[in-house]
Amino acid sequence: NGQEDHVSMGANAATKCLRVIENVEKILAVELLAATKALEFRKPLKSSSTISAIKQKVEESCNTADQDIQLSLELDKLLQLIRSA
Repeated sequence: NGQEDHVSMGANAATKCLRVIENVEKILAVELLAATKALEFRKPLKSSSTISAIKQKVEESCNTADQDIQLSLELDKLLQLIRSA
């Protein structure tokens, strides 16, 4: 009748957006852990108070020791930290 069919793609877009957000959170957790470890190599140099505070929160919430650890457990702790911020 001269009209186009419009299919709502909102639900599909929303579920894809949620997957993207979850993947970005995981990437941020990995980057945060790597950055925290990298700061250890810069000692005795000092970082700003903001970066030092973030580093301290990361170290308090997960194990950043030099021992062998199961990273998935530590990354889950960092994900909780990121989501709570």
